[in-house]
Amino acid sequence: MTLVVDASVAIKWFVPEPRSDAAEDVLAATDDLLAPDLLLVEAANALWKKVRRHELTIAEASEVLDALHMTRLEMRPTGPLLDRALQLAAALDHPVYDCVYLALADASRARLVTDDGSFTRRVRRVPRRRGLPQIVTSSDFTR
Repeated sequence: MTLVVDASVAIKWFVPEPRSDAAEDVLAATDDLLAPDLLLVEAANALWKKVRRHELTIAEASEVLDALHMTRLEMRPTGPLLDRALQLAAALDHPVYDCVYLALADASRARLVTDDGSFTRRVRRVPRRRGLPQIVTSSDFTR
């Protein structure tokens, strides 16, 4: 089974947050994990916010970013996904950066795993016959 994961899931592999255990179950669920390289930018931004809130030191944040590079996530370039992401963003009335993950799932015939509740609800409101990839949360993988 091929899964596309977003930064909201991947960051939980290294930083304790609610549902971190479920995110680890996603990592254990398959060897076929994909993400757009945008994930690294979004993860770095999330880590910066944690540094700003004094939840992590800058050294700890850097270690997490390094660890993300070492995972078995296969990074795909964002550029080729942008046109489809823009179409999805317009159809869903949702930001393009989230739709990049959905575009990768679509192109890869994969499921998207995200812990972004508003994005999940937005995609799930669209009838399946519209051809959108399945979107799930990390909690769907809890053992």
